Amino acid sequence: MAAPLRRLSGKRTKLPDSINLRNTSYFRRLCDAALRNFSDNVSRVPEVDIHFSNGRVLRLSTGKYARFADGCAVAELGDTSVMVTAVSKAKPSPAQFLPLVVDYRQKAAAAGRIPTNFLRRELGPTEREVLAGRLVDRSLRPLFPEGYCHETQVVCNLLAVDGVHDPEVASVNAASAALSLSDIPWNGPVGAVRVGLVAGEVVVNPTRREQAESTLNLLVTAARHSLVVMLEGSAENVLQQDLLKSIKAGVKECQAVVQAIQQLQRHYGKAKRAVDPAPGPSEDLVRAVRSLCEMRLREVFRDRSHDKLSRDAAVQAIRTDVLDKLSKGFEEPVDANVVSTVFGQICKETFRSMIFEENIRCDGRTASELRSVSCQVDLYRPLHGSALFQRGQTQVLCTVALDSPDSALKLDPVTVLTSGLKEKNFFLHYEFPPYATKEIGRSGPTGRRELGHGALAEKALRPIVPKDFPFTIRLTSEVLESNGSSSMATVCGGSLALMDAGVPVSQAAAGVAVGLVSRYEGSDTKHLGDYRLLTDILGIEDYMGDMDFKLAGTKKGITALQADVKVPGLPLKVVMEAVLQATEAKSALIDIMNDTLSKPRKQKDNWPVIEKLEVPPNKRGRFVGPGGSNLRRLMVETGVQVSQAEETTFTVFAPCRSAMEEAKELMEQWLASEREPELEFGAVYTAKVVEVRDIGVMVTLYPSMPPTLLHNSQLDQRKVSHPSALGLQAGSEMQVKYFGRDPVSGMMRLSRKVLQSPASAAVRDLTGAS
Repeated sequence: MAAPLRRLSGKRTKLPDSINLRNTSYFRRLCDAALRNFSDNVSRVPEVDIHFSNGRVLRLSTGKYARFADGCAVAELGDTSVMVTAVSKAKPSPAQFLPLVVDYRQKAAAAGRIPTNFLRRELGPTEREVLAGRLVDRSLRPLFPEGYCHETQVVCNLLAVDGVHDPEVASVNAASAALSLSDIPWNGPVGAVRVGLVAGEVVVNPTRREQAESTLNLLVTAARHSLVVMLEGSAENVLQQDLLKSIKAGVKECQAVVQAIQQLQRHYGKAKRAVDPAPGPSEDLVRAVRSLCEMRLREVFRDRSHDKLSRDAAVQAIRTDVLDKLSKGFEEPVDANVVSTVFGQICKETFRSMIFEENIRCDGRTASELRSVSCQVDLYRPLHGSALFQRGQTQVLCTVALDSPDSALKLDPVTVLTSGLKEKNFFLHYEFPPYATKEIGRSGPTGRRELGHGALAEKALRPIVPKDFPFTIRLTSEVLESNGSSSMATVCGGSLALMDAGVPVSQAAAGVAVGLVSRYEGSDTKHLGDYRLLTDILGIEDYMGDMDFKLAGTKKGITALQADVKVPGLPLKVVMEAVLQATEAKSALIDIMNDTLSKPRKQKDNWPVIEKLEVPPNKRGRFVGPGGSNLRRLMVETGVQVSQAEETTFTVFAPCRSAMEEAKELMEQWLASEREPELEFGAVYTAKVVEVRDIGVMVTLYPSMPPTLLHNSQLDQRKVSHPSALGLQAGSEMQVKYFGRDPVSGMMRLSRKVLQSPASAAVRDLTGAS
């Protein structure tokens, strides 16, 4: 028995050959040590700490939760903890793409809160949850192996949120660890950090307070060998050199996360599952398809007269003809889906190779040339601001609505805790109807793509909108035609619409998308060979290219950027060149826009009006009306909205000057009154009942006086549960004593009770209830 105890306790103490189990304390101490050691081994979970350059620590652990999932990891940043699970089906789906779904839910329980909706539980995903899920998705998707079509789901579950540290960064890193530790084929890991810029100094993973002082909010995701996988950020007109410095610092910090996940993977990761590659087409079929379509595709892509629709129609006609000829003339039966897949691959190869060979794009532009641009403003008189922006075949209509401060967008409690914003007085809604691409679809809830594009355009424009603007601004962007980069067209059109509305923006803003076509040396994705950066990409260049890099800003600096990479990471050199090329194109766009409207309009006839109104405390009841009836009437009849700002100050918002003048006439009537008689403190007056309520009666002391409440507690010395117990009704008169006005509400303080003699019995109402 001694040997097992010695192994469990972890001690090398020499034990006697025989032990008296009844009277030895040594045996008890040995058992206690064995149990403690066994408990420690059970509770210990694999974990690794990642130390960033500023001393902050990110902890990654696995093996404790959700062990039925293919992979699970927990990331802890400060007191913020996120658990991420990854599950992938064993059988492939019929789809020819990766069906990856990322669900990110910021549960109120993680912040110690209860949801404020009627059901008091989490409902559909909020906008912030959708945007966070897209961040994780875009950080993971490029590293899945080509041809992997198994349905995969990544779930980000917030365990605890401290309101100081960012849960989105923890989610990306935990998702990377979960996929790396799982048996799911994935060419990771990746690491992610958020980069801020405070007083010109780079701050890694800033706290919420530091982020409030930062001029940059940039999330960087990078893989091994300092390859950039994803960028997403907003900035307060940050200079180009400061942005490049921040990207470099972020990529460098990401390498510590990558190395830590690799360490976990070596010791605790599962062996990657073997995935049988889908049977490919025969070489004879590939040669046959190539011989039938390659030269014809080159002619289509070389024809500069084609636009989006005619080019797509020409390619589709070639596809149909190839399928028809192969189905009739090929020796073996052919599958239409296989032929379409082969045709698509050859079409992509041909399109990309022609860019390298001729250095000219399918519409005749050079790599750094913009499409033709046209702008119009002030389209419809009733609108506060409007603009139509056309770039090539991408057309966007932007409108501005200015409303009262009460119309500001209120955020949910968890978003307030994690972002620090309680409400937004400027927000942008992006709409992409199906007719923009000549398709048919049903209208419904805003999709994830629309939310993402709208959020990016809002980030780009928010820095130029003054924070102390008195109105709430809703900017709506509707895409009427789409052939690439509609979100950046929204930035251009939105900037013009804001200036047309008279919003005093600091500078004009514009945005542009830069694409990439690359070649790698053999099958090695670490060594990039030749590449071409394409400014202002078309829809077909986005679909067949390797990157969609969007950058927006003013002449002075950069306000937003987003990089979606379709290859397993890009060298920093390519990203730096993309920033430079996009910055040049952005400045050229602003010059074109300035020819249409270079400064905000001073004033427009249909501008809303907002004024302050001082109401004396003794007239507040007359102004508001019984139960706020006067203010509701004002809203219905004139559209003017009144809200109380301070104790005696009201904010009056009118949609136009004429509505304000009409409302002023009504308000002057309410506030104007005959000279009120001087009431003596402690004097007795005759009061007339004008209304009977459950809690008391509304009385007046003189004809022009607004009704004031005489509470049940002041009606009689005895307890009164309803005024009807005293036989009071409208028109009744009684004697009351005046005790001045309440210093807070301004209401009269009246009492009938003090004029009554004390009573011993309680008054019963007409129903008999005491």
